Amino acid sequence: MESIQDASKEELIDTIESLQEQNQKTKDELMEKLRKLEGEQLKSNVSNRQLEGKIKELKGEIKSFKKNPLILATITEVFDDNQVGIKGNVGHEFLVTYPKSINTEHLEPGARVALNQNTLTVVNVFPKKKDENITAMEIEERPNITYDDIGGLKYQIVELRETVELPIKHPEVFEEIGIDPPKGILLYGPPGTGKTLLAKAVANETNARFIKLVASEFVNKYLGEGSRYVREVFELAREKTPAIIFIDEIDAIGTKRMGDTSGADREVQRTLMQLLAELDGFDSRGDIGIIGATNRPDILDDALLRPGRFDRTIEVPNPSKNGRKHILEIHTKRMKIDKEIDFDKISEITEGFSGADLKAVCTEAGMFAIRSARKKVITKDFLDAIDKIIDSSKIALN
Repeated sequence: MESIQDASKEELIDTIESLQEQNQKTKDELMEKLRKLEGEQLKSNVSNRQLEGKIKELKGEIKSFKKNPLILATITEVFDDNQVGIKGNVGHEFLVTYPKSINTEHLEPGARVALNQNTLTVVNVFPKKKDENITAMEIEERPNITYDDIGGLKYQIVELRETVELPIKHPEVFEEIGIDPPKGILLYGPPGTGKTLLAKAVANETNARFIKLVASEFVNKYLGEGSRYVREVFELAREKTPAIIFIDEIDAIGTKRMGDTSGADREVQRTLMQLLAELDGFDSRGDIGIIGATNRPDILDDALLRPGRFDRTIEVPNPSKNGRKHILEIHTKRMKIDKEIDFDKISEITEGFSGADLKAVCTEAGMFAIRSARKKVITKDFLDAIDKIIDSSKIALN
């Protein structure tokens, strides 16, 4: 009888333990589901907050769309008592007021303002508008070209330093003597002789920004646009001082004026007159240097070359024999070349070559060495390169 009771107790204990294990397992499963639900709820809350922020942003955009548009105008004159003269696109001029809380940093003639449609009160002030063609010009903070990178132009470098570099770096020298430095300098000569390199070297030496443009960019089919471009170029240079303005191919707008001209020629002449006016109003003791370049000095207008505008005219010819040797040495400085190469001989047979031609000779010589799987450039490579450049010049002339 006792054995039966002991067996029943053991079965009961086993049953209780089994139920406890099942309860613990069920509890663990429920806790796991609870944690998953809490994680999903947290994600939902984050998503809801993001959607609420997006809704708020969209409501703000909708509200801004419902606002009345502002009128854009240009300031013509600034007066006392918080008043400015403005001119709109239709041509009418108005005298309007602006609140004291407005940002007056750009409050000057030529600046743009936003006006309330009903009261014409100034709501906001913007800086002067810059034409995209002007702002997209080539502007280098400081060119990496130095005088050591230019060969065969010692006299031209001296003239440039006196005309452009000295007034910017040491204006007191001219004040002490009592003379005005030359305003501008004109470089003329065949293509590829180093006119642009000279301008960049001066900008490097004076730590000036280099503003390069081609004069043909001033020519525009719309009346008055060319003159406006000229004004904005000089305004940009005044903002970026010290600066060097380099006008390449200046003969595009500086040709001699004739009596009988078409509409297009008259627009070019207006642009030239604006350039002359800017040169006349330009302070030669300022921090701006003007350099022009052309291949055709014979067709330039006399008014452009008179004293007070482009005072100095410097010829930049094809290099002499010694100049050609110097240029070859400059361009082969970083090249691996054979020690037996005679640059005196090469400079003799390159009579009439420009600096650009000699640079092309060095590049082609390097290409011939690469083609022959050599690690050094030999004399034959230079001779083959010279023949190739001569053949290319004949094709271009034909």
